[in-house]
Amino acid sequence: MSNTRARLGFGLMRLPEIDGNIDMDTVRKMVDRFMESGFTYFDTAYVYHGGNSESVVKEALVGRYPRDSYTVATKLPAWAMNCADDRDRILNEQLERAGVEYFDYYLLHSLEDGGNYDAYEKYDCFSWGLEKKAEGKIKKFGFSYHGTPELLVRVLDKHPEVEFVQIQLNYADWDNAIVHSGKLYEILRERNIPIIVMEPVKGGTLAQVDDDIAEMFSCARPGKSAASWAMRFVGSLDGIDVILSGMSNMEQLEDNLATFTNFEPLTDSDREIIEKVKEKMLAVPLVQCTSCRYCCDGCPSGIKIPDIFRALNTLRKFPEDNRPHFFYGGLTSDSGKASDCIGCAQCEAVCPQHLPIVELLKEAAEKFDNRN
Repeated sequence: MSNTRARLGFGLMRLPEIDGNIDMDTVRKMVDRFMESGFTYFDTAYVYHGGNSESVVKEALVGRYPRDSYTVATKLPAWAMNCADDRDRILNEQLERAGVEYFDYYLLHSLEDGGNYDAYEKYDCFSWGLEKKAEGKIKKFGFSYHGTPELLVRVLDKHPEVEFVQIQLNYADWDNAIVHSGKLYEILRERNIPIIVMEPVKGGTLAQVDDDIAEMFSCARPGKSAASWAMRFVGSLDGIDVILSGMSNMEQLEDNLATFTNFEPLTDSDREIIEKVKEKMLAVPLVQCTSCRYCCDGCPSGIKIPDIFRALNTLRKFPEDNRPHFFYGGLTSDSGKASDCIGCAQCEAVCPQHLPIVELLKEAAEKFDNRN
């Protein structure tokens, strides 16, 4: 497919609020503006906005537009299931919430290494998804993904029935050792699997850039936002079906509409600027760990030191990013935490890079274990 025709999708995870409640008047205006501009893809989930996002679909979209004029995607959460019967219970509740008879796209939510993926296999959710397709309650079936490249290959090998995959993808995370944007993209492209993109502006990080980076963008394309650069990076890739944006106000919506209504793929000079921006953005001191794992064998606390350093490096580069915390939480659910270090320094004695591991683990403990 032509990637310049990738669709802009309206992500309903970060809706405008007033006093902690969803601002429905603004949401309806945003939906109307989105639809009149020719965009029709809406993404929600069972858990978004405390379980209220799917109801917003009914009030702002389904009750006001013909069913064949828009596309709705939602997700089945592993953490809300305690038995196989919960699959139908949740889907039926979602259909009622959204006021629809079927979902155009249905995803297993946040498939990743460990508990989530194990739950989807335990309750045979892939076969169940095909059953729901046969019943007409789902049109296309896939999953959103936050795991390793290795697991993605295993899942796709085991489940060729998957019709699309949603991944976090942006220029800052392309080589991220936790997010793996570039590697996941390449795996999906090799198999010609349609890609839905989440977090193209990394939760707003790539929209609110430092002044010097904003100046670099502005000099190259006056009047164009930092967010538009991030969107154009993703939109210029092959194989992208939908690019989701969690828009919280009309200003963000208008900026995205301007980017996609007359989409301009990145030029060679644009790509050079993004590479310079990445260099500047990622130019922070990192732990120079090569993941040889010599430090792990004799650790009396069972700490997976190289993996903790991956999380620490990502957090150093992006202090406001929650993904390192999620990664760390999953990692230490069955292994030692950074704060479990007893300071024996056996790890330092075998480290080929001669890293001050004990001190670095103290930093990791402060940032992850002592997080308020």
